[in-house]
Amino acid sequence: MSISLHLLTFFLFSVASFLSCFSADRQYEECRLPLRCGYGSSVFRNNITYPFWGDEIGKPKFCGRKGFRLACKDDQNLSIEIKNLTFRIVSANLDDKIITVADESWFEGRCPKMLDFKGDDQFSLSPNTETIDLFDCSSGDSAQALSTITCRESNTGLSTYHFFGSSNYYAHNCRNVGEIPMLASAKNALLQYSVSNLTLALKEGFELRYTIDDRFCESCFSSKGICGSESESGDFRCLCSDGPHDRSCNDDKGGIDWKLKIVISVVAVTVGLAIASIGWFVYHRRKTKSYRTSSTLLPRNKSSEPSSKSSDVEKAEDMLVGVRLFSYEELEEATSNFDPSKELGDGGFGTVYYGKLKDGRSVAVKRLYDNNIKRAEQFRNEVEILTGLRHPNLVSLFGCSSKQSRELLLVYEYVANGTLADHLHGPQANPSLLPWSTRLKIAVETASALKYLHASKIIHRDVKSNNILLDQNFNVKVADFGLSRLFPMDKTHVSTAPQGTPGYVDPDYHLCYQLSKKSDVYSFAVVLMELISSLPAVDITRTRQEINLSNMAVVKIQSHKLHEMVDPSLGFDTDTRVKETVIAVAELAFQCLQSDKDLRPCMSHVMETLTKIENNGFGSNMDGDSNGDKSGPLVVQSPNSVMVKWDSK
Repeated sequence: MSISLHLLTFFLFSVASFLSCFSADRQYEECRLPLRCGYGSSVFRNNITYPFWGDEIGKPKFCGRKGFRLACKDDQNLSIEIKNLTFRIVSANLDDKIITVADESWFEGRCPKMLDFKGDDQFSLSPNTETIDLFDCSSGDSAQALSTITCRESNTGLSTYHFFGSSNYYAHNCRNVGEIPMLASAKNALLQYSVSNLTLALKEGFELRYTIDDRFCESCFSSKGICGSESESGDFRCLCSDGPHDRSCNDDKGGIDWKLKIVISVVAVTVGLAIASIGWFVYHRRKTKSYRTSSTLLPRNKSSEPSSKSSDVEKAEDMLVGVRLFSYEELEEATSNFDPSKELGDGGFGTVYYGKLKDGRSVAVKRLYDNNIKRAEQFRNEVEILTGLRHPNLVSLFGCSSKQSRELLLVYEYVANGTLADHLHGPQANPSLLPWSTRLKIAVETASALKYLHASKIIHRDVKSNNILLDQNFNVKVADFGLSRLFPMDKTHVSTAPQGTPGYVDPDYHLCYQLSKKSDVYSFAVVLMELISSLPAVDITRTRQEINLSNMAVVKIQSHKLHEMVDPSLGFDTDTRVKETVIAVAELAFQCLQSDKDLRPCMSHVMETLTKIENNGFGSNMDGDSNGDKSGPLVVQSPNSVMVKWDSK
């Protein structure tokens, strides 16, 4: 390092140290920062401020009030302890002093403690919250129960509780175990639909209204202050840039002359910038002169190419504007030297590892393979596409490795609940955790992400259940944009060699080498059939005609045998509402699986249709086609409406 650079560094640190003497009050600065709790889907959390606080979420005690301490659970969810019980924060409305909470026991499969909020000085049930009675019918008659829930007791193993909708069931020898608070809307749904899921209703939580003496908070806020408290006594304090005040920042507190302070700060900044500019100019001029000299001395040999590895990194970093750069050492430490036990998955371009940054954030680090000649192209693709996208159902890119890194590394938000493939037919497969309503929600959110990509002129090109990540609440995050293509606005397709995963590749794309948005539609239809059947897209143990799930689906639907491939755990044969919506989704998938891409609907239409199915609880002929027998099952109509074109292929 040159002397000029040393001088520059010295002066910059000197100026920074000098200015720190005149920085704003520490308490004021700390309480201004947003709270820290991972990168889950809780969009409300940055709005949670006074009276809530929590040391582990970056909000010291003086930022809030006693009794409102929050904690960060699993690096993803905020929780609060009330009456020695832990509740998950679902949402917050600080203007109306209302928070929506859910008993953490429900998310862990445990039975909750019955809780009475009557007489509580700080928290009370809001008007939007009602209670339901739960009954233990182990020795009684539970035939009239509207819904049940099975949970784990601390000592006695599993218990099953029943909800009847009325408390007049003592004659049936059912024991009333207590009241559970619930949103009034969720209770009404349970009373109206006997097939509604009690567990999901309870996980929606209930509203609590909190009471706090904050009569001075409004005047504090209007004076550019932040509401807080005195750590020891708990009394209200208005935190201001010049220190705490009793009521507002306009209180006459005396102390340092702020005019003098501002003058000194401006002078210090001006001097520091001038010195830094001079130092940088000298350093840059020397470096430029040295480079020109060395370039004239080197022979101009066209075969003297840089190494493949360094060339890859330099090419890949040509467009990394606005992206945070991580050093290789930082990511190596975060992943425990890329410990094999931290592997999250393995793909065609690289391996993904779980990592934890120094600031506490959990991340997924993709390490691109050294021996893959397209790794720089894939690296550029993901960075270029993801830095320009913002959608709640697309995985976020945090950054990537720097030019000095020995490898190409991409850093994403960590989505903790695995992939859709894991839950359908992988190591985490558990039918009770993935009912049809949840699967339909996953389909809608995935379609929403793909519709957004297509509107942004991007084709994903590798839509599959392994690239659909799920968080703890089964919210979707579509990932892996290594094969994605930016689509020209004036083109209907682009010609390129087929790439993708067997079982999901569009046959029209494979045959004609023409990639279009309809290629994603085909791949998504395969995912829809996975959601219906819980079967993998490709299975060589199946019969020849059914190795590909897409072929199996088309044959079953055309022969009116859809029921043979529906996952039995969904209740297709016992639940009319499930049967109707499954048939409607299968009909939509059939249209999307047409070998001729022009016969497939666009992703916008697919999204609207799925949303309609989810909202209405049943489907209809999606194109409004009058062909086919309207009185027959919905699944019978699709083959009749499109079979001629399909068979002509």
